[in-house]
Amino acid sequence: MAAAGRDRERLDAVCAQLASKPIELELTDPESCESAIDGAISRLGGLDGLVIATGAVAFGRSGEIDRAAERKMLDVNARGPIDLIAAALPRFEPGGAVVGLSAVVAEFPTAGMAAYSASKAAFSAYLEALRRERRKQLEVVLDVRPGHMETGFATRALAGEAPKLPEPGSADELIARILDAVETGGRELSYDPRTRDLTLG
Repeated sequence: MAAAGRDRERLDAVCAQLASKPIELELTDPESCESAIDGAISRLGGLDGLVIATGAVAFGRSGEIDRAAERKMLDVNARGPIDLIAAALPRFEPGGAVVGLSAVVAEFPTAGMAAYSASKAAFSAYLEALRRERRKQLEVVLDVRPGHMETGFATRALAGEAPKLPEPGSADELIARILDAVETGGRELSYDPRTRDLTLG
């Protein structure tokens, strides 16, 4: 297993647990995406799975959020993940898996988070189309749409302050559900805020 990321301190901590060397990745740079995939293949001897867990958020009403923050969300939440997958597709072993974390707002857009909702919906739509296009190459394309998680993500907003959020879910539980979904060939793992259930589809 290989891990790539932008925050070197956090990346080093993760890689220490994996006994793996870190791969630096600036997701908004297509050349960095290519380089990261090359680095992973060099260390692993091949590529049979790709997990993309990244995100940027800003809070505020439409038209009131700084334009640079809106563009950053689109780059980090949609364009960058798409570039990374595009770099990986020609290199995948047969029967590979792509797991992408979009968000519950991709299905349930949220007031005060319009641009964030749109960016996550764009990535979710890409994963759905990718699954149809690459069904002979990729065994699993899993769209994970979790609710609010206990990661501190909302405290690192590009702009604005988070509204009152629901009780956070467990990241460890979500990881376990993702692994089960990959094993069973799931298509989507989605949180329904009305029932507070995480459903495999």
